[in-house]
Amino acid sequence: MEKIVTVNEVRKTYGKGNQKKTEALKGLSFEVEKGEFVGIMGASGSGKSTLLNLLATLDKPTAGKIALNQADVTKLSGNQLADFRSREIGFIFQDFNLLENLTAAENIAVPLSLQGVKPKEIKQRVKVIAERLSISEILSSYPAQISGGQKQRVAAARALITQPTILLGDEPTGALDSNSARDLLDTMEELNQQDQVSILLVTHDPFSASYCQRILFIKDGVIYQEVKREDQTREAFYRQILSILGNLEQ
Repeated sequence: MEKIVTVNEVRKTYGKGNQKKTEALKGLSFEVEKGEFVGIMGASGSGKSTLLNLLATLDKPTAGKIALNQADVTKLSGNQLADFRSREIGFIFQDFNLLENLTAAENIAVPLSLQGVKPKEIKQRVKVIAERLSISEILSSYPAQISGGQKQRVAAARALITQPTILLGDEPTGALDSNSARDLLDTMEELNQQDQVSILLVTHDPFSASYCQRILFIKDGVIYQEVKREDQTREAFYRQILSILGNLEQ
């Protein structure tokens, strides 16, 4: 199988010079294959947010290597890094991060506009992804005029419009009610299974995590445990996740 993400002996230490050093990650290694839906879980302060920032190329590891789509991102910088990020990585954040003065269609189009794609092609690609995510009827609406669930679908469309190598979700259901959260997770699962979109989901929510095929539990900067859903029902996997989280907090 094709490796989309390779994390090899990654360490991250905060604090320079005479400052107190804090080791957030202590030699993490794992891989994500093309078409996988992987969850990252752990208590607050476990290192999962640090890991997400490194994978999103928003920060660099102190040691070790991170490769996305075969490219060593630890060696990229400046415009090269920004270009790589815009092409290869899609983000869905908890708080949507939509621009309030742009319509839904204009928000979705932002990544393509930044890449210099022609307006005619942008319009067509926005139309296609909006239909895929069932938000065609709100394309002319502004963020203030639509629901939280619709905002998150717009954010998902914006993340997917560039056809990224991997979709990173940072607690994407955190600001949603239960019905909207379920709708978003169903959509992400469909994108993963039908379109082979590779997804890495950072979450503290066991229900969201139950949609994943595999989960890495992080504790004190290392991988504490890894579990696979395999042929379990989502309900059974959910119960297994709850049990592991209970042990993590002990």
